[in-house]
Amino acid sequence: MRNKRWPILMVVAANTLYNVCAKSTPRDVNGFASLAVTYAAAAVCAVLLFYLTGEQKNLAARLGKTNWTAWVLGLSIVGLEFGFLCVYRAGWKISTGNLVASITLSCVLLAVGILPQSGDSDPPEDFGNGGLRVGAVPDYQVNGENERRAPPLFCQIR
Repeated sequence: MRNKRWPILMVVAANTLYNVCAKSTPRDVNGFASLAVTYAAAAVCAVLLFYLTGEQKNLAARLGKTNWTAWVLGLSIVGLEFGFLCVYRAGWKISTGNLVASITLSCVLLAVGILPQSGDSDPPEDFGNGGLRVGAVPDYQVNGENERRAPPLFCQIR
């Protein structure tokens, strides 16, 4: 259970710091100039963490194993970062801007979760991944057993 909690806590802590910094970015700074500094810091951090945590220390070999997803993730991150800068510069409060964006994103991801995903699952299971079964409570995987009830915190939706 502990292995499922720490990533969520890390996301919450990092996202809190992220939103405070995005809201605090001066209006007179070009957003893309600010992002260039942001990504330079992120690149340094990622390379340092690669060498500190990776078993394989050959960065070039590891970079060679990446695919299109790394590039698209980079593009989406630029859109995300610049979008939040614009949200806060448009006057959204830190307490509501991220909330509205997160709720909207959750609705979109709920719909995306219904679509078939590549992987080991079959289409009926893929349909259930969105947790939207008409007239039924979704099955939840808890301690290796299926249960038909409201999920406890940090369980895996099945």
